[in-house]
Amino acid sequence: MMGIVPLQLIDTHVHLDLTEFENDRETVIARARESGVTRMITVGVTLETSQAATSLADTHPSIYAAVGVHPHAARHWDESARDTLRDLAAHPKVVAIGEIGLDYYRDRSPRADQRRAFRAQLDLASELGKPVIVHDREAHDDLLQILTAWAVERRYPGQRGVVHCFSGDGNMAQELLGLGFYLGFDGPVTYKNAKQLRALVEQIPADRILVETDSPFLTPHPHRGQRNEPAHVRLVAEAIAEIHQMDLPAFAGQTTQNARNLFAMPTATSSAEENPPGRKG
Repeated sequence: MMGIVPLQLIDTHVHLDLTEFENDRETVIARARESGVTRMITVGVTLETSQAATSLADTHPSIYAAVGVHPHAARHWDESARDTLRDLAAHPKVVAIGEIGLDYYRDRSPRADQRRAFRAQLDLASELGKPVIVHDREAHDDLLQILTAWAVERRYPGQRGVVHCFSGDGNMAQELLGLGFYLGFDGPVTYKNAKQLRALVEQIPADRILVETDSPFLTPHPHRGQRNEPAHVRLVAEAIAEIHQMDLPAFAGQTTQNARNLFAMPTATSSAEENPPGRKG
């Protein structure tokens, strides 16, 4: 792509295994690289998509994976699911447990089942020493209560995780920052009517922000109405850099370092990334 300033960005939340990408997945991955996206984390939401995420990470140097059971699928959580996730998480390119959390907007699983699966997967993350990628939709109070108990009472060491596509208020943001969480922001921060969200983003320290697309969802301006893809994370970074009055390369570098810190990614392409497990040549 001509005229694009070279950057290094990490899209910390994508769903590349979904059918929306089945016809042009390799082209989408190549387009991301051309836009400066050096790494992507593709995130599972069921046992099946978690397996697909690890398979993508296995065969693409720039892709890492997270494995988890989304609140929509929480009704299916059991000990067998825990064992499967534990096995998947042993893959060397699985960097987090997620997408886990609570969704009281769609309520596709009973709320008691959501809380049960969420707590169990937080415990699994503690057992494995991995950060979490957390989903929260209209469940702020319960989510914060559960995360506080996990972070404080269990004394989970180090960086705890990210609440992705953050939708809470300033008070919730400060509570989460105090617990050691990062906050992830997506396409909505680029929308012209997102004044409240942009004001909140301004209050979040740059060293606690992650940029993400949630592809194929939450497409940023000016591509709203189209399928989202990892290359568009640059637009999210541009919007937040402007809010923080930072030049884009500096902000991109900061968020890339944030992602490396949280997800224990190497600072440079390693031989393992050039030839990940299962890949020949």
